[in-house]
Amino acid sequence: MTFLESIFARLGRVADEPVLGEVRDGQIVSVTGADLLAMIAEARGFAVARGLKPGDRCALLAPNSIRWVALDLALMAEGVIVVPLDPRQVAKDWMAVISDSTPSLVCSADPALGAEIQGGAPAIVPFDEIFGGAQRPLITSPPRHHGDHDAATIVYTSGTSGEPKGVVLNAGNITFMLGCTNARLNQLMGAQVEQESVFQYAPFCFAAARILLLTSLSRHTMLTLSTDLAKLADELKLASPHYFVNVPMFLERVRRRVEESIQKRGGFAAKLFEMARAGYDRQRDGQARLGGLLCLALARKIMFPAIRANIGPNLKALICGSAPLAADTQLFFMMIGIPVLQVYGLTETTAICTMDEPGKVEPGYVGRAVPGIEMMVADGTAEILVRGPNVFPGYWQRPAETAKALEGGWFHTGDQGEADASGNWRITGRLKNLIILNSGHNVAPEPLEQALAASLPEAQQVVLLGNQRSFLAALVTPSGANGSSNGTSAAKIQSTLDALNAGLPHYKQIRAFHVLPEPFSVENGLLTTMGKLKRDAISARYAAEIEKLYQKKPA
Repeated sequence: MTFLESIFARLGRVADEPVLGEVRDGQIVSVTGADLLAMIAEARGFAVARGLKPGDRCALLAPNSIRWVALDLALMAEGVIVVPLDPRQVAKDWMAVISDSTPSLVCSADPALGAEIQGGAPAIVPFDEIFGGAQRPLITSPPRHHGDHDAATIVYTSGTSGEPKGVVLNAGNITFMLGCTNARLNQLMGAQVEQESVFQYAPFCFAAARILLLTSLSRHTMLTLSTDLAKLADELKLASPHYFVNVPMFLERVRRRVEESIQKRGGFAAKLFEMARAGYDRQRDGQARLGGLLCLALARKIMFPAIRANIGPNLKALICGSAPLAADTQLFFMMIGIPVLQVYGLTETTAICTMDEPGKVEPGYVGRAVPGIEMMVADGTAEILVRGPNVFPGYWQRPAETAKALEGGWFHTGDQGEADASGNWRITGRLKNLIILNSGHNVAPEPLEQALAASLPEAQQVVLLGNQRSFLAALVTPSGANGSSNGTSAAKIQSTLDALNAGLPHYKQIRAFHVLPEPFSVENGLLTTMGKLKRDAISARYAAEIEKLYQKKPA
């Protein structure tokens, strides 16, 4: 049974049970299995009436919603290849994807979004026309059977260091991956009989978000969709999920918010928190002292439960992917009693290669390869290579790049990493990000960026520089909590750098820095929607500031 047939069968079995919802005006508006199937039947009727055929492409330009999900399933049920667009991007980015994927239609939830891409684009159809109650035949037959090699979707990469590429994912990729995710979630949830509650805020244009959606629809789950990123904390309390997928940036913000709140309270609360954290760290290092253990026990009884309730009272775990999570942040959540399970993968690997196993989490690592997936490290470069049913068949209309990515029968991830004796993987950097100093030394920027950011809570982001230069330098952005560079003093940064540099070889020492006036964001074009740095764009935007850094005599 394919992933789509499994989802349709499950929706039929839970006809009267809520399966999908979205937050509206402080309430969850939900649909049952029967409701969702009815919406899918209506959208399938639209697709057939518009003459869409198996193999045609159809782009979806809309934020996450129940109607987005119904249309996605309806199009795939008719054999149409879905191309999700990122609603937070700008028109030129949408047009690049549209031009490359050549969809027959673009379906948009907001007429204003559709208006931005008029001119040379295919027909743009508003969601209201698809679900507006037009007199079309409803198609309630089982979905078209996909062979393993039949394309189901084209998901475009985020383009952090170049032009986005269309990753073709076929039915075999998705069916295999849903088997993996369901198995791991069964481990997390155990013998739970009640319906699971899951929350989703990441856009469906990303492979990991889509896999969570399809996984949720295939199991005993109620999935609640965020509709306002500015109200995530309130939405989380409303949904009360057992788990949800995160990016490191979100977890860093939650940690920072909790720590700042405790510091503002001061007094006994701040003292207890710091002593409990010290006790927890010593316990992990095998050097526990009675006083620290007592403080940790007290915090677990009177402080940590309130923190957990404020984040999510029913959380069994947080799932984190997209980029490596700082070990300190992972330890923070583990200390307060919320496990963080890391996932590693790329769009080309159907979002996942490794997943942490509940109860076997090692901070700083991303888990073992999922059963059925092989991983190895290439000689000389430490590049991670992957082989298995999760690996995509190729890039859309890019045969040369496909051949290069799949050379030797392995997918070349572009990521560097290593596995310990038990097969637990650690991601150490990305080949394209590697800084090569003019001395010939190679430096992976990510570990140093994480170390500096962890030691400098006033900073929101750190970007390391130095390619073909004589020394390393850094761009530092202010914390959103401060709102300006005033909160990130030059003296504090320099003292932090001095402490960090003391333990590093000369070529890894950061000799200069510049504080930028604002954080990198999606809105200013320097972050992807999933919080990844657009390094090339950052270097171009601040080229003058970077040049000035290297005109100075290094510290």
